[in-house]
Amino acid sequence: MAGPLDGVRVVDFTTMVSGPVAAAMLADQGAEVIKVESPAGDEMRRIATGRNGLPPGFFACNRGKRSLCVDLKKPEALAPVQALIASADVVLQNFRPGAMDRLGLGAKAMRSANPRLIYVSISGFGEHGPYAHQRVYDPVIQALSGATDIQADRDTKRPRMFRIIIADKVTAVTAAQAISSALYAREKRGEGQHIRLSMLDTMIAFFWPEGMGGLVYVGDEVDVTKYQGTMDLIYETKNGYITAGAISDKEWRGLCTALRKADWIDDPRFATTSARFRNAGERKAMTAEQLKHWDRDEILARLDAEGVPSAPLLTRLDLLDHEQIIANDTVGIYDFDGYGQVRLARPAAHFEDTPADVEAPAPILGEHSEPVLRSLGYSAAEIRSLVDAGVVVSPV
Repeated sequence: MAGPLDGVRVVDFTTMVSGPVAAAMLADQGAEVIKVESPAGDEMRRIATGRNGLPPGFFACNRGKRSLCVDLKKPEALAPVQALIASADVVLQNFRPGAMDRLGLGAKAMRSANPRLIYVSISGFGEHGPYAHQRVYDPVIQALSGATDIQADRDTKRPRMFRIIIADKVTAVTAAQAISSALYAREKRGEGQHIRLSMLDTMIAFFWPEGMGGLVYVGDEVDVTKYQGTMDLIYETKNGYITAGAISDKEWRGLCTALRKADWIDDPRFATTSARFRNAGERKAMTAEQLKHWDRDEILARLDAEGVPSAPLLTRLDLLDHEQIIANDTVGIYDFDGYGQVRLARPAAHFEDTPADVEAPAPILGEHSEPVLRSLGYSAAEIRSLVDAGVVVSPV
């Protein structure tokens, strides 16, 4: 059964993570995604080693795509790429502002030729301002977005970063959602549009609901740093780490009951949600002192019986064998020619009638150059001429 985006053609000029992951999500949902790369290829192709020449990070970011390798610095490349864009529903690019215009592939020109085109420009900082010209990687966005303040060590106050490329991936999810909305709007209005988003704007919006809660009311700004430690709910038991949280009065009673500390229930420091929030440090220290005397599985069973949200802390290897992840079929194993068995997270959104899934591996550089050009009406002789001139690269 076809995915929800079956029939949608996406041309993906993006590199590294933010744009490629957004396009991969569209491929999972049935879109035809053609990744356009220079002869040097996406830099992610050179990070680490992997099977069939593809590192695992590149594989995961570019699953399900086709690859057209073309040298955009050569004037002869312009015509086939413009023809490809004219046939597309969506274009994604994450070059620095102005680069696509200089190549003759900017939003204004491409949408003039194809009014139904949805053109997506992903930048690090936006298209204007003192940082707009700078190159960007995830840590720079974490530095500017307040992420390092949110993650700061509560004892030493030293800023810290998320140990994943969170800005890239949040931007990817935001871009994929925006593209789906634009496709819906096009169905109503008959025209595409230009979508601009920056990693910086995306991360600040992502953090805002609670990470920036102290900034919501103008004139009543507060520093919420001392309260954000309430999210560090990691406790040590006799034989492993767990997390457990009690926000509502009912959950607090359950936690106290599970720990056999009924005297805490009506303690004025913890008797209400707001009191527990104000006294979070003391509450957590007392909880930690009790939990370290319990067997992990025993206390988790007691917490579950009392309706207290709780779980063991899993390592990345542990999660493969966890019963809930197995029940959800969260991680799939796929067999692809040339790669053997490949483990990937399945698409998180489950469509009842138009299922999404990983249908193909990531492409070898230029693997589909010739079939893509044939789909645009180029003859075998014309394709060979472009390959011989170094305009197009094909491994065939």
